[in-house]
Amino acid sequence: MDGMDEQRAERWTADQVLALAPDASSRKAGTVLAAAARWSGTGVSGTAVWGLCAGSGSVPYQAVVDTAGPAFRCSCPSRRFPCKHTLALLLLWAGGEVGSAAHGGGRPGWVTEWLDARRARGERTSPGRRGASGGGDPEAARRRAERRAGRVAAGATELEQRLADLLRGGLAGADREGYRQWEETAARMVDAQAPGLASRVRELGALAGSGGDWPSRLLEETALLHLLARGCLRQEALPGPLAATVRSRVGFTVDSAEVLAGPRVRDRWLVLARHDAADDRLTTRRTWLHGESTGRTALLLSFGAGGRAPEPALPVGLNLDAELAFHPGARPLRAALGSRHGAPLPGRVPPGVPVAAALGAYGEALAGDPWLDAWPVVLAGVVPIPGGTVWQVADADGSDAVPVTAGGAGAGAGLWRLAAVSGGHPVTVFGELGHQGFRPFTAWGGAGAEPVPLTV
Repeated sequence: MDGMDEQRAERWTADQVLALAPDASSRKAGTVLAAAARWSGTGVSGTAVWGLCAGSGSVPYQAVVDTAGPAFRCSCPSRRFPCKHTLALLLLWAGGEVGSAAHGGGRPGWVTEWLDARRARGERTSPGRRGASGGGDPEAARRRAERRAGRVAAGATELEQRLADLLRGGLAGADREGYRQWEETAARMVDAQAPGLASRVRELGALAGSGGDWPSRLLEETALLHLLARGCLRQEALPGPLAATVRSRVGFTVDSAEVLAGPRVRDRWLVLARHDAADDRLTTRRTWLHGESTGRTALLLSFGAGGRAPEPALPVGLNLDAELAFHPGARPLRAALGSRHGAPLPGRVPPGVPVAAALGAYGEALAGDPWLDAWPVVLAGVVPIPGGTVWQVADADGSDAVPVTAGGAGAGAGLWRLAAVSGGHPVTVFGELGHQGFRPFTAWGGAGAEPVPLTV
């Protein structure tokens, strides 16, 4: 009996399955295909679920899922990931309509082949093996790093001069030359290999002339950009964690393999939320985790290009026994997912805090990292209060409240979904708290309740 069979696939809910869908059309198509009459040869063994789905051709599609990943494979030509067939298979399994392989003669060969190949790839790409295989010429890497550091320093110096010229001319007239001056400055930062500085310059350009109080907001953001540029030029004088934060904000990245080679934190991690943001070329996935014993919150960032959804595709509400390695920083949040132990289990409602305590936590986080856009918090015992243009979430006793902000497609539907979960009663809500308010991602209606994703 191999490791796959020693673990038992804990059954998910239909909501957890549908939360994996890359888009609304896949979600709808998967629901339609989740009919037992369309499937044959289904089975479950350990953490593997598989089946054959009749399609338009004479040969059925082979779909298999490793729920410990989760990871997916289907022989259909779809570029969506997971495809409608794997979603339908998981919906059947969640509904108890996929039987154990013990009653059907064991796993088919194509399932075993895929699982073995996954295990082999995992062994080849484990952090230990990567370190043993070497990583190129260390001296050449050092020279490249020095050249980039010199270019970034020159770019930060030029940015300081441009900001000084901007202030000398007065912010009130910063909108007269249009966006061209900002884009030209951003391009200079890209040339200097400082993409973080370029991104913040573009944000300044978007502020100029936007709304009646834009000069004051532009002054605030200009001050933060000046602080970041000065920090970049004086990294050696900063404490180590703050210097790491400055480097990440400027645009220096740390490879996940390098992070995983350092200290790790093992815990039972609850998947709090998952949110995908897509543009024409790239899909960015943000997955939030909460440690049961450590109480730490972690952010997994992953990216998918060419219309493919990023991995991992962790359903909201699952509880993973796993190791995380945190990226360096003054307020470490971003983490890399390391080894996992055993199959995921159903999670519980996470512990939360009232509004005042959440605001205090956000303030402390800003003191360590003034460039933070938002801070993850779990609010407990709060009630959503609908409004015309501004919603709020308030403590059940009415002592404190915070405005709700929700952007992107489906934002309004997510707010009404939150109101429906509450029904006027206190709920637990996870989201990001920023200077504009609280953005909710997931809600729990009460003790033992299933998580309800609020974003699409």
